Order: sequence, then structure tokens, then C-alpha cells
Amino acid sequence: MIFTLRHLPEPYLGVIKRIEELRTTLKFATSDSLNRWTGLLARTTAARVMMGTNVMEGVNMTQDDAIAAIEGEESLSQEDEDKHATQGYWRAMTYIVQLAKDATYVHNEGTLKSLHYMLLSHDLSVFPGRWRPGTVHVSNTQTNQVVYEGPAAESVPALMQALIAYLNEDRGPLLVKAAMAHLNLTMIHPFRDGNGRMARALQTMVLSREGILDPQFSSIEEYIGRHSAEYYAVLAEVGQGQWNPQHDPLPWIRFALTAHYRQATDLLRRTQDIARLWQELEQLVKRMKINERTVNALAPAALGYKVRNPGYRVQADVSDQVAKYDLKQLSDAGLLRPVGEKRGRYYVAGEAVRQTRQATRNPRVEEDPFADVPPQQPELPGFA
Repeated sequence: MIFTLRHLPEPYLGVIKRIEELRTTLKFATSDSLNRWTGLLARTTAARVMMGTNVMEGVNMTQDDAIAAIEGEESLSQEDEDKHATQGYWRAMTYIVQLAKDATYVHNEGTLKSLHYMLLSHDLSVFPGRWRPGTVHVSNTQTNQVVYEGPAAESVPALMQALIAYLNEDRGPLLVKAAMAHLNLTMIHPFRDGNGRMARALQTMVLSREGILDPQFSSIEEYIGRHSAEYYAVLAEVGQGQWNPQHDPLPWIRFALTAHYRQATDLLRRTQDIARLWQELEQLVKRMKINERTVNALAPAALGYKVRNPGYRVQADVSDQVAKYDLKQLSDAGLLRPVGEKRGRYYVAGEAVRQTRQATRNPRVEEDPFADVPPQQPELPGFA
């Protein structure tokens, strides 16, 4: 037996409908190949997702480290273990993108173990790609108190088979199905380490199969990273310290749907921000008689990222020589400011670019989609 949702209240269906409408709007906003800023939005969103989920697991990384992994560059600031974790996560997410395009794919044990291996192959001591061989305890790192104990190791294979069977069923709202997949993998805790990253990746994987949005736009990992205390609190509320699949998962569903709603509204805000930013930067370089392709360097700098020659070459589709010329021209014009020398050199936004960003920025507003919905009393076992 795994966690199941016995009843979804009617107001929750209304919230799901609002989320689906937002996601449909977001699809149109991000699928126009004529918008040159769409690629930047995708990269920065993927970087935020990667950073949100990995920092929660103690991986030291910045958004620039995440961008480096996405663009196939080597981070110059991370320690080896953090670098391997970052690269492993990106390999797993890339695999999820590929699976999302495979119409014949069926969820299976081998794929889940493969994803885990991609995430943690740099540390063989945690048995990457294998179910855990023994008991598992989750401890509060501040108090060293055990806050959760997973089911016995001998139960894991059967429980994971039940979860896989559930994943391959075609029933219920997909947002709920993905959230339940996340909850069950977290509570089964089938691996020695990396269960949180795997659960969040699985939720993204289930949603990406729908085909409405690319995985980086489907994920709520960035939101969870910003609200990690709430995330752990609701999991603790549902789990109550040990494997209790008879408990009502409705509080978790409410948290997950809230996360989806807020993440979608935030992404829509960013699409509007980046569209305005790109347009204003194009006007800026046009007035200064600089080639418009250089916005590929100015826009990420405006968003706070470090711009390096290799990444700019790829995004602007220019040679190394042209990239050097463009970056020097932007630097001479004061639009970018160079930092460091030779291999370590990167560029950050100049004053005019920073001001342009401030003028096109909209503040984040986190609306509660359940504001008019009273909290549901969780059902007690035997009284459903």
C-alpha cells in the first residue's frame, strides 16, 4: 500500500483549472521561436530550478554555476564534489527532456534507477542506481534528532513497484498524480541518499510527459527551494515521523497546487520582464550603433549573470574573434564591465544596463489560490 488520495474537494478542482489556464498561456508565451529571448528565459529558468533543488541538499552552487553546467562549461568556483552534483543533476534533467519526447515510454524501475545514478554517480558510497540495502533515518541537521524513518529495506522493491504501477495508470488530474508521485517517493525513501532530488525530479518528469510545457517550465523545484521550511513542514505533517501511507495527503496536495500556481504566475511575469528588457536593450545598442546581436550578452548580464566569451559565442552564433570584438566594444561603451584576466575573465552589467533592468522589472507577487478555500480537516484512518 502506498499513499493515495481518497477524495479531492471541489474547490481544489477549481484551483487546478486556474493552473491549467496559466500553463496554457505560458505555453504560448514561451513557444514562439521568433522571440529571441525565449532561449534566455529557458536557460535562466533551468538554472533557478537546478539551484533551488540542489542547495536544499547542501550543494554549494550559484546561478552562474548552474548556467555553466547548462552551457557545457566548467565552473571556476565550485569544489569538485559540488561540481559533480551540479553536472549530474543537469544530465538527469536532460534525460527527462528526452523521455518527454518519447511517446512509447512507460515508467519502469530501470529508468528510475538510471536517473538516480546520473544524480549521484560521483559518490559510490551511497549506492547510486540501487535501492538502499538497509534502514534509513532522516535527521534534523541542527538538533541531530531523527525526524523520519522510512519503511524497512525489504519492503522497498514492492512499494516501488506499486508506485510505478500508479505512474502508468491513466486517471485523475495530472497535477495531483505528479504530486502523489513526489510524496510517495519521498516517504518510501528508496535510496541511500538523494531521495529529495529524485522525488522532485520525478514530479517534473510526470508533468513533462503531458507535453504542455518543457520540463524546466513544469517544475516547481525553484518554488520549493524558496519555501523549503514550508515544504519540509507539510511533509512532516503528512508523514508523522515514519511510513504512514494511511494518512491523508491532502495538505501536501494543497502545498503542491499552491506551488504550481505561484510558479506559473511568476514565470508569466518573467516572460513579460524579459520581453521588455530585450526590447529596451535593442533600442539602447541601436542608438549607440552597436550590432543588435550583442543583446545576447547584455540581457543575461542585466539579469545578474556573468557573461563569458564561450557562452556568448554559442548564444550569438559567432566566431571567437567576433565574440572578442563584440565584448570589447560593449566594454569600451560602458555597457559591460570586464572582471578578471585571460581564462577567468567575465563581464557584468554596466550602469546603463543595470538601470534598464530596473526600469523593466516587475515585483514578484505570491497570490494564494486557496485564499477563499478553508483548510480541509485531514481524514483519519478508518473514517474516510
